[in-house]
Amino acid sequence: MQEQGTAPFVDVPADVLARISHKRRVPVVVTVNGHTFRTTIAPMGGMLCLGFNKGNAAGAGIAAGDRIDVVMALDTQPRTIDVPAELAAALDADPRAKAAFDALSYSHRREWADHVREAKKPETRERRAGKAVVALREG
Repeated sequence: MQEQGTAPFVDVPADVLARISHKRRVPVVVTVNGHTFRTTIAPMGGMLCLGFNKGNAAGAGIAAGDRIDVVMALDTQPRTIDVPAELAAALDADPRAKAAFDALSYSHRREWADHVREAKKPETRERRAGKAVVALREG
């Protein structure tokens, strides 16, 4: 396992990726040390990388420099987002922002949803949802 900045990752050999898909950005289901999660293999700095966010690295009990066994398979299931109620209501009230949100990649939709969901106070979630709608509408 390697690390660039604070992001641990595994360099996926091209021949391994070729057994799964012919694309360079490939959605996969990964299991490490019994911890299973969904992610995407993506090109980074001339390599094909399988990245681990902090939660998945902690869940698998791994850190940069560790030697790990990775089991992965092509992820063919649709990726859906649990949109917080505040964001869903704000998007429903603004068709243009909703269309922009729906056109985003899974990871960008998840980031907007997480940004609203992570607020502790209801009024903060409402404010964040409102700002998200403005940003999405204005592109």
